[in-house]
Amino acid sequence: MTYFADFGLAEPISRALSDKGYTEPTPIQTQSIPPVLDGRDICGIAQTGTGKTAAFALPMLHRLAANPKHRLKYATRALVLAPTRELVSQIAQSFTDYGKYMKLSVTTVFGGVPIPRQERAMSQGVDVVVATPGRLLDLVERGSLDLKYVEILVLDEADQMLDLGFIHDLKRIVGLLPRQRQTLFFSATMPKAIEDLAARYLTNPVKVAVKPAATTAERVEQAVIHVNQAEKPALLQLVLRDQSIDRALVFSRTKHGADRIVRQLGNAGIVAEAIHGNKSQPQRERALAAFKAGTCKVLVATDIAARGIDVTGVSHVINYELPNVPESYVHRIGRTARAGREGQAIAFCAEDERPFLRDIEKLIRQKITVLALPADFRAAVVAAQKVERAAPPAPREEERRDFGARRPSGGGRPGRDPRAQVTPHRGSGGGRQDQGRSSAGTGGKGGGGYRGR
Repeated sequence: MTYFADFGLAEPISRALSDKGYTEPTPIQTQSIPPVLDGRDICGIAQTGTGKTAAFALPMLHRLAANPKHRLKYATRALVLAPTRELVSQIAQSFTDYGKYMKLSVTTVFGGVPIPRQERAMSQGVDVVVATPGRLLDLVERGSLDLKYVEILVLDEADQMLDLGFIHDLKRIVGLLPRQRQTLFFSATMPKAIEDLAARYLTNPVKVAVKPAATTAERVEQAVIHVNQAEKPALLQLVLRDQSIDRALVFSRTKHGADRIVRQLGNAGIVAEAIHGNKSQPQRERALAAFKAGTCKVLVATDIAARGIDVTGVSHVINYELPNVPESYVHRIGRTARAGREGQAIAFCAEDERPFLRDIEKLIRQKITVLALPADFRAAVVAAQKVERAAPPAPREEERRDFGARRPSGGGRPGRDPRAQVTPHRGSGGGRQDQGRSSAGTGGKGGGGYRGR
């Protein structure tokens, strides 16, 4: 099929697509929409930025429109699970946009906002709930959401949900759903754990893979610069003064590192915002809105943003620190070269990050082009150090090290820090923090609660 019109989608959906100027589907949409319309389960593998959201949202909306039902209190007909607040908001907005000519109700459910507000939204029943797993279970446990009427389940970015330790929450949620349902499963990569998850939750699925797992965006020009860790601030400031940069997304491995980068850029006269798990939901929304609007051209993020930011104008992705999980590199650079545009990805590699670089090149099956330090780099280092000495002292909190920042000894790929695998405590306010995080990975015990990335 070549055009959206060929799918026979309901007239209100076709009209909404026409308003957006969408006429030709992407490969993942072409291969996924027909079987979803036929009621089949799907296992879809496609890199970020290929149009996965529309691949499940459009046929889901068509099925809801073709079989309208009265909304039941505290119930939903369609449930979409995603790993982060930003991705939840992005998916919900897509449902709202594609269903704007339908009598459709869409509700987002995630941590960081008062839970009574979400309970009120659910009280009259909704058509589509888009949620993080942890906060969704909070609503279920409080009797504010009944999952036994769900007709369609979507697991989006399933591999990241496993990375963030949501496996136990996913098992609990699926156990609360009707056995007779349609399940749509989408992931950017297909490690063994994802294959096992798909086999457990899907029934005779149609398998769709539009790109080999872990390939990088074709239009992204990739480069790496080898630089001492202490001199990265000067290099970043030098790179960001390039007038060709429209919007730059800078990735830090840690939350406090992201705040430190923003502070250093501010001292150098470069406006930047940070987005990570320690920021409140309003702070994250304001930072992302400013970045989308172009009023702030530099957004510093941890990997929470790698799959939750859909901004077509990101011209550059800068890996200020290389990720210690190579798959994260693929998702990071997928934030540029979107909607048919080209983009650049520049990585800063310190000596102790060379093993990370080797892992990344092995995963993507290519060598990344090495660039020399700019000719005026030494002068930039001296200037940056001078500015830093004159700046106010950094908050003491920034000096703390985050979990997972170091590669463990022994040369293997780093595992998750066991301190990150704790069962979060239930505070008096009712509800998990941040992405609605779960009791994680290996069933470790603890009372402090792990704040998501």
